[in-house]
Amino acid sequence: MNAMVMLLACLAAGIVLQRAGKLPDNAPAALNAYVINVALPALALTHLHATALTVELLASAAGAWLMLGAAALFIGFVARRMKLDAAATGALILTGGLANTSFVGLPMIEAWIGRAGLPYGIVIDQLGSYLALSTFGLMVAARYSGQPMQWSVMWHRILTFPPLIALVIALVLRPIPFHPALDDALGRIGATVAPIALFAVGCQLRLGELWSRRGALALGLGYKLVLGPLLIAAVCLAMLDSGNSEAGLARTVVIFEAAMGPMIGAAVVANHYKLDSGLTSLMVGIGVPMSLLIAPLWLNVAHSMA
Repeated sequence: MNAMVMLLACLAAGIVLQRAGKLPDNAPAALNAYVINVALPALALTHLHATALTVELLASAAGAWLMLGAAALFIGFVARRMKLDAAATGALILTGGLANTSFVGLPMIEAWIGRAGLPYGIVIDQLGSYLALSTFGLMVAARYSGQPMQWSVMWHRILTFPPLIALVIALVLRPIPFHPALDDALGRIGATVAPIALFAVGCQLRLGELWSRRGALALGLGYKLVLGPLLIAAVCLAMLDSGNSEAGLARTVVIFEAAMGPMIGAAVVANHYKLDSGLTSLMVGIGVPMSLLIAPLWLNVAHSMA
């Protein structure tokens, strides 16, 4: 609960300071650059390096990829029918297709499921959400940014994306323990992602646009909080053995994580690629608080599938 209060306080601080004119115009860009180049890599290093990987853990990461892929198809199709522009469509796919599986998801898992679910949450976050964002998510951002993009340029951006580099380094260095001082430093830097990213979102949040963007928001949040988790629940029901206790825990965490609000990192990438920043901020600013109420309902659904 303390983590939730902190996240909402940072979001509110960004809104207040932006409205008071206390921030320079380039503040969101500078904050986003810090998150992408410093804080997210530190987060990937500190979490993935120390997590023991099992078959069930690795399989649990697939839900994030499925949800993003389905978002690209579903939101892309509906957005064309709604005549949304490319920047808005790309913003909705990224923020609607990727869940906030770390800053909101991990505290929610600990509070509602218990510490036994945290390893699944970490793998879903790192090998699911962040790896999907670092690869397919960047392709989506490049595709909808309106910039001419050659495949060689796109792959160069993906392979030089700092969080992806950090993720690979974390996997390669798994046999080598980090020095406690390095581990502590990475943990402290990684912990800055949530407050700074949400503060940056608050800086760009225009609540006055809420009514005018209601159609796009209904599409993005409808998928993120209802249709996406429903898809994941259906796949889990079909594929995971309900009699296996470890598989049951994995299914519960996967469904619960899928119902979290839009991923802050996805919003940062969307803004970095100059997609619709107003819509991106609304998706996060409205979606994260809504998910605190809706995700526990999906947890009941997951428990009923046992």
